[in-house]
Amino acid sequence: MTRARKELVSVETTPYYHCICRCVRRAFLCGEDSYSGMNYEHRRGWVLERLGELQGVFAVDVCAYAVMSNHYHLVVRLDADRAAAWSEGEVMERWERLFSLPVLVARYRAGQTKTVAERERAQLQIAEWRYRLQDLSWFMRSLNEHLARRANAEDGCKGRFWEGRYKSQALLDDAAVLTCMSYVDLNPVRAGMADTPEASDFTSIQQRIRALARKGHKQEGPACEGDEPRLTVLGREGDDPHANAVAFTTEDYLELVDWTGRAIREDKRGAIPESIPPILERLGIDPEHFLRHVGRGQRSHHVAALGHVERFREAVKQLGRRSIKGVGISGRMFLASADCR
Repeated sequence: MTRARKELVSVETTPYYHCICRCVRRAFLCGEDSYSGMNYEHRRGWVLERLGELQGVFAVDVCAYAVMSNHYHLVVRLDADRAAAWSEGEVMERWERLFSLPVLVARYRAGQTKTVAERERAQLQIAEWRYRLQDLSWFMRSLNEHLARRANAEDGCKGRFWEGRYKSQALLDDAAVLTCMSYVDLNPVRAGMADTPEASDFTSIQQRIRALARKGHKQEGPACEGDEPRLTVLGREGDDPHANAVAFTTEDYLELVDWTGRAIREDKRGAIPESIPPILERLGIDPEHFLRHVGRGQRSHHVAALGHVERFREAVKQLGRRSIKGVGISGRMFLASADCR
């Protein structure tokens, strides 16, 4: 049974979410369609371009992404504290980048409202926008609707571009975030589209590797190139002051993704190489189940949440639910002895 998004997304439970969206009928409307002979590869760049634009408007951070030929994955972090710190003027300015302002709010901004009732009504509207600018559903709506309209305009047609509403998965702790980011970044490797993470086009892992290479060569420049989105900094100690910053560094993460990618490409799913990245032990992740989860394809995201069992119990209480789908796979993958965020 389909559940309302408010029953699945709660910043109080976790600010981290994995989102998946597929093209209608899973057609290759963002890649090369061998049936029709049409090539739509350029549309994958549209996703990154729009993500970069929306980051300048919403209080939403991008942790990982992978744009495939007929679907895309995102791991995002919602930042309610950042949105709460915006002034009314900043909220109006951000909202106006995407939507037109009602006449009443425009008058309020210009100081032309004449009654208390008008001012209160405008303030209520601004408060609603503040909430929407930190809301996952509004972020995804602003992304998907823009892409659908742009693709339909290019094709000269009307109708659905996406097969339905996006799917979301709550990531309840650092171990879940790490697992899901790895799953997302290794999509092209798992699909046989790339042999290595650095060769995986339209992925956040490729962007992180390029950024690290520039840093190693002491090159000046932005953290992203062209229309790429800005990625969250990895590492709780140091660079990321966010209260919900993850506990693993970029170097740890790249080592893990490289190790996992090699295991997948060498058809060793379920077999554990001798050299296991220590980050798995630190976060309490079972290596064998981790490889099985990351390498199993779309079946991996058919759960509502991921995280240590202790965090599941907390999430069930906070959401007022009897249970959340995913506790079984999480119990096998995440060791009970690990500390939860």
